Amino acid sequence: MTGKILNYYAGGNTARGFYNLFESNLKGLDRLFILKGGPGTGKSTLMKAIGKKWNDEGYDVEYIHCGSDNGSIDGVILRELSVGIVDGTSPHVIEPKAPGAIEEYVNLGEAWNSKKLAQSKSEILKLSEAISADFQTAYDTFHKALLVHDEWEKIYIENMDYDKANKLTDELMHLFFSKKVNKEAKVYHRFLGAATPKGAVDFVPNLTEGLKKRYFIKGRPGSGKSTLLKKLAANAEASGFDVEIYHCGFDPNSLDMIIVRELGFAIFDSTAPHEYFPERPGDSIIDMYEKTITPGTDEKYFDDLKEISGRYSEKMKEAISYLANAKRKHDELEKYYISAMDFSKLDQIQLKVDQEIERLAMTRQK
Repeated sequence: MTGKILNYYAGGNTARGFYNLFESNLKGLDRLFILKGGPGTGKSTLMKAIGKKWNDEGYDVEYIHCGSDNGSIDGVILRELSVGIVDGTSPHVIEPKAPGAIEEYVNLGEAWNSKKLAQSKSEILKLSEAISADFQTAYDTFHKALLVHDEWEKIYIENMDYDKANKLTDELMHLFFSKKVNKEAKVYHRFLGAATPKGAVDFVPNLTEGLKKRYFIKGRPGSGKSTLLKKLAANAEASGFDVEIYHCGFDPNSLDMIIVRELGFAIFDSTAPHEYFPERPGDSIIDMYEKTITPGTDEKYFDDLKEISGRYSEKMKEAISYLANAKRKHDELEKYYISAMDFSKLDQIQLKVDQEIERLAMTRQK
């Protein structure tokens, strides 16, 4: 019987640059393999293969996906074995806490032909610089989109009834956390989705699978969705419940979802680009516009909202186009490394890592 699979992001291409949320997800692991090596050296392939093997053997697996490459992953975690493997190359550099005792570097560069790569040094440097420039332009464009989004939010913030918003928050606090548990909460910070070269991608259906209750927050920008989620997340932690906090892949200072699996619920911002609707028992809608915004706001500011929405959409499309450009150049860069790799050596490295995980698994079973 195969185990469960959880998909999420721990790094994102955002309006605030590349944003790293790896730390809380790796905290507490007894063993962490940090992969080093250039693009196309098999890091993602190695992690997927090991994840699949242990998942097929019945273990739950967490796949940390890559926001810059829809087909790659940045990490795999076998939490039952307290083991993780992550891509430790830029931009998601992992700082070891106890090198050798917990973290171990795995150098996939052992499997490449350095002399062959040296022959293409100028092309590799040129592509690397162009990729960095594309990412920086994408981040700058996302930031411009954020400034437009602030204009959008301002209209609704100025028409919000804060007493009603606070009352709704208090009602949900009482509903979810009427009891406390006497333990320290584990808190995981993640992204439920990301801006990718193929556009917005999210894993909401996978992340909320099996939960008894799902609350779909509807509303407009600035209608208090993130503020509500922040207060609920803080209360979950204070009440001793383990909580998964999912940040916004566009603006990581905002939240998109929290999950408290011990209580069997998720509550999330169910608006574009991760818009969903109730489809099963236990699903319900919380409409922030209806509950907290002055009636008629949409109609009163219709022309302004339409113009702002159009500018925001254009900036987002432009930013995504730069991520797509970076991906195309990254694919070209990978070809140089793939042609210089001895994949039989990579198989040996993968086997060595897997044997170490098997040893750790046997130790935990004793």
